[in-house]
Amino acid sequence: MKKNSTAKKIILRSLIGAPIGLAISTIITIIISVIINDGNFYPVVPSLVDDFGSQLNAVLVQSLCSLLYGAVWGGASVIWELDSWGLLKQTTTHLIICSSATFPIAYFMHWMPKNLIGIFIYFGIFLAIYFGIWLSQYFAIKARLKELNNSISFNE
Repeated sequence: MKKNSTAKKIILRSLIGAPIGLAISTIITIIISVIINDGNFYPVVPSLVDDFGSQLNAVLVQSLCSLLYGAVWGGASVIWELDSWGLLKQTTTHLIICSSATFPIAYFMHWMPKNLIGIFIYFGIFLAIYFGIWLSQYFAIKARLKELNNSISFNE
C-alpha cells in the first residue's frame, strides 16, 4: 500500500469511525438508562455533570470524546491491511494506538472508577474485547491467505 493511499484510507476511516463512535456511545447510554429503569435518560455519568457544570456541557464533551474515540479506532483499522507487516507488529501497533486513545478518554469521561481496582477492571474488559476483535482479524487474514493460496493453485 502506498503512503499517500494509506494516509487517505486513515482519514476516510477516521471520518467514518467518528460517527460510529458517537452512535455506539449513544446506544450504550440508552442501554444503561433502560437497565436503571426509573423512567429517566442518563446521557452521561452524574460525576461528569459535576465536572462540567451542566448536563449539556457534559454531553457535549462526551460526544466530542466519543467522536475522537471512534475516529482513532476507525483510522487504526488500516493497520490490518498493511500486508508487509506481520501479525505481531500489526497487533502491537494497533493495541498501543487504540489503548492510548481509549484509556484517557474512559478515565476522563468517568466511564470507569478512578482507582487502581477500576483501572485493572477497565483494562481486563478492554483486553477481553480487544482479544475478540483480534481473533476476528486473525481469522479474516487466515481466510485471505487461503483464498490467495487457492488462486495461486488454480493458475499453475
